[in-house]
Amino acid sequence: MELQPLLHDLLVATSAPTQAWSAPDGQVRASGAQGLYEGDVRVLSRAELLVDGAPPEAVAAGPVGAGADTVEVLALVRTVDEPGADPTVRLRRTRTVRPGVVAERLTLSAATAGDVRVPLRLELACDLAPMQAVKAGRRTEPSPARATADGVAWDGGEVAVEVALPGATVDVTEPTAPVARWDVVVPAGGTVMVTWEVRARAHDAVVLPALGPAPWSVPDVTADDRRLAALLARALGDLDGLRMRARFAPDDQFLAAGAPWFLTLFGRDSLWAARMLLPLGTELAGGTLRTLAARQGARVDPGTAEQPGKILHEVRAHELPLGEGDRALPPTYYGTIDATPLWLCLLHDAWRWGMDPAEVEALLPAAEAALGWMAEHGDADGDGLLEYHDEGGRGLANQGWKDSGDSVQWRDGRLARGPIALCEVQGYAHEAALAGAALLDAFGRPGAERWRAWAADLADRFRASFWVRDEAGPYPAIALDADKRPVDSLTSNIGHLLGTGILDAHEERLVARRLAGPDMDSGYGLRTMSTHEAGYWPLRYHGGSVWTHDTAITVLGLARSGHHDVVAPLVEGLLAAAADLGFRLPELHAGDARGTVPAAVPYPAACRPQAWSAASAVALLTAVLGLEPDVPGGTLRVTGSTPPVVGAVHVRGLRVAGASLEVRTDRHGAVVAITLDGADGVAIV
Repeated sequence: MELQPLLHDLLVATSAPTQAWSAPDGQVRASGAQGLYEGDVRVLSRAELLVDGAPPEAVAAGPVGAGADTVEVLALVRTVDEPGADPTVRLRRTRTVRPGVVAERLTLSAATAGDVRVPLRLELACDLAPMQAVKAGRRTEPSPARATADGVAWDGGEVAVEVALPGATVDVTEPTAPVARWDVVVPAGGTVMVTWEVRARAHDAVVLPALGPAPWSVPDVTADDRRLAALLARALGDLDGLRMRARFAPDDQFLAAGAPWFLTLFGRDSLWAARMLLPLGTELAGGTLRTLAARQGARVDPGTAEQPGKILHEVRAHELPLGEGDRALPPTYYGTIDATPLWLCLLHDAWRWGMDPAEVEALLPAAEAALGWMAEHGDADGDGLLEYHDEGGRGLANQGWKDSGDSVQWRDGRLARGPIALCEVQGYAHEAALAGAALLDAFGRPGAERWRAWAADLADRFRASFWVRDEAGPYPAIALDADKRPVDSLTSNIGHLLGTGILDAHEERLVARRLAGPDMDSGYGLRTMSTHEAGYWPLRYHGGSVWTHDTAITVLGLARSGHHDVVAPLVEGLLAAAADLGFRLPELHAGDARGTVPAAVPYPAACRPQAWSAASAVALLTAVLGLEPDVPGGTLRVTGSTPPVVGAVHVRGLRVAGASLEVRTDRHGAVVAITLDGADGVAIV
């Protein structure tokens, strides 16, 4: 039986496009998702270390430093100990990942009276398995190795792999299971170090390692609630390990969606992550916008879902089978309904945060094409709403951020029939149309009034079509189905409407009230679906679990619309989950109510690190501080958050128009000091 492998308890180090996943004790066993990967290929499926014939006994393990590229395991080697209760020989296994390379340092130390002989044996295997086969839980077979001058190597169609084993005796008698041996003597009271290294090169990669340092500031944050600073530190280190470039846009950086399955460019994910990081600078936003604009749709192609003006969904080197009949995504796939309006929203927000006007202006032709897509191809049936349908028949059945096959349900659990018009997509489109109008006006280009009128008409249509009612009152449906009927389940999608302008103040209050209910707020973040719905289950991917970014987007919308009373419990919930999950918030976790489980429950196959989950830490800080920049208008508002969320906060090193911003709030959430150093023409209001 093929089962998707679980990830929640594995040890991971990443430096895109390279990653290493092992058991908690550091051993890479031929099991599940464990292995070393280059891009979408597993380049080592086994790396088990024996010391004096036995596995070392791990006693501690975890990331080293602020980054995501190094992990370390401390283990005991009791088979060579002196007599007595105290362990006297210890192994420190340090694994460091950098693009194309995974290096290990094995440090043995002894507190013995005499020298200690410690035989080491490293058992290796390489299956060159494609990532999708690993994700599907398929059985794979190891490939034969060949001996080299300094170790062993494997040659596959997509990748070349070399393992350097300095000082080792290498045995390839069994080519599919090569072995390296070191005979080490640790001096009394001393240490000995052994190293080995894996080097991998993908021949046809479409995404490449990023060049240079991370294009964002690293703020200094202190808060009464120390969980906030811990979450931010872990998040920014994780994001550094997800930076990439596209071969078709090699001068720009973006964030890959997440490890292990999605270490590539994803339109929606990369856009949201860049948008959340705007308080740390606009450079990542600029790189993400330009990268996606470089592959903006130019023709109609049902097979790839490409349409003129459309922003892509994802890119890979090869077709991606979906495991459902003959469904498969082409290497460049455009099957997303929301990436195009989100691209426009990011361009507008980056402009307001102080992106160089010349950079903004250079992207306006792409913006005009994106606006055109919303009105022409995004609204396929001409009803004034954006909807999706898999015309090619082999792509994603659902094309919003909840893209699983069962994500759009009626209250009774029945699946909605497409084409589907999602509620949050109408909010994105409304905001994007107004954003586009503002940009056109600011840069002296025609058409702004058309898009303001289009947005107003969209809001009217939304108000007439999406609102439904249950015993607790009115709320927006998750979607309209093929017959334009409102699909009446209560979901987190409605949180994305806040702050987009598609709702009036009264409607925003109704949405905020529904999200604050115990059926939606788990105490560890916002559930994707109300517990009252027939399809709810705390471990259902899009039907009851908690997605970090989903809660963070809702928190930003609540802050923008002034509902800070609902902001506070949602932020507290994510901070509680972060503390339970080692401050590396995964793609999603279970929707079990806080207090009914010992701690936040992992979703065991969730990606981590994951771009928009990590970037959510900055979104929470933005909401807590109440940051509202308008650099083109010459103003910066910092409103704080009342009631308070994390007590007093002091932040240095935020960025507005390239200038340094420092903010201090008191324990009540009120702003007490603001310093903006170097932003000429921007006044604090």
